[in-house]
Amino acid sequence: CIVACAASPGVAADWQTLFDGGDLSAWRIFGQPLDTPIKWRVEDGAIAGNKSAGNLATKELFADFELELEWKISPGGNSGILFRVDPAAKRPPFSGPEIQVLDDSTHKDGRSLLTTAGALYALYAPAKPVAKPTGQWNVLKLRVQGNRIQSWLNGQLVIEAEIGSVDWNERVAKSKFAREPQFARAPTGVIILQDHGDPVWYRKIRIRRL
Repeated sequence: CIVACAASPGVAADWQTLFDGGDLSAWRIFGQPLDTPIKWRVEDGAIAGNKSAGNLATKELFADFELELEWKISPGGNSGILFRVDPAAKRPPFSGPEIQVLDDSTHKDGRSLLTTAGALYALYAPAKPVAKPTGQWNVLKLRVQGNRIQSWLNGQLVIEAEIGSVDWNERVAKSKFAREPQFARAPTGVIILQDHGDPVWYRKIRIRRL
């Protein structure tokens, strides 16, 4: 389906594979016709993206969910995992929140804790620096339920946030999203693997609705 499907309240649905190492049938290029060729490659059981591949978006919409995947970034690289992005948004980062994927050691965004690997981009720094060195696989778990966001990186809880809370609103007001009234407002949306122009790899991607 291309609309959000919900499990019964309080019950998690079965895991759904978004990428099994072989094909990209669950994905499309964001903002383009459904049949637009996908330039992201499948190599060694991973989705590989590089310059001008376009943002890779799920065909389905997701509201409350648990997402699990592994990511690996190139030296100096930058990418991200966006969620609840309005499919009609012209600029995805100003629609759905983003979990940062980054080489902290050399990319300029690594200078601020708010934009390091594992951060809820520009809003919440990871509770501890647990990202692995460039070229190694990192394990991400993201849980989004109602307004609550929780994210684990390599088994460590690094992000806890609540959309619309006093703390959230104060952080947004001080951020680049302050003048974006639609930011984090959609109750459902697509999940995006961001094309930021740098080589990046994702694998073992699965999701379940909550």
